[in-house]
Amino acid sequence: MKPTATTHHFRLTFPTSRHGAHTARRAAERWLADQQDCPEVAAGDEAAATASLLIAELTANAALHGRVRGRLALTLTAGTLRIEVTDARGDRLPAPTRDADGESGRGLLLVASLADAWGCEPHHPGGKTVWAECARRKPALKGGA
Repeated sequence: MKPTATTHHFRLTFPTSRHGAHTARRAAERWLADQQDCPEVAAGDEAAATASLLIAELTANAALHGRVRGRLALTLTAGTLRIEVTDARGDRLPAPTRDADGESGRGLLLVASLADAWGCEPHHPGGKTVWAECARRKPALKGGA
């Protein structure tokens, strides 16, 4: 008999403000912590820290560049966490920059280095969804067993 794969979902709409982005990140962190009790999705502290940084960066970008409301969606499976942040600014596509004097774009370098994959998709009727995926690695067993 083939085991069934379990998928967990989290969705939250947040105001595109610094406070809204912070509140969305904290709610997502609490939800992810609650998922640690599920053996099929449990991962170590490093995975949680990486997820938190990615969520913080993507929601902060939506707050900075978006309009009105943003949407945070997490999809968690045994192998992957997918983070999606949608905002209404389809005309402002994300582009990482290595320009140390630039006003923005450096956070996306962090996203690119931490995520196993990331990208941007149009969101009808005129917004965009920026997404990042992280492989969920089981914590190492202590004592070498």
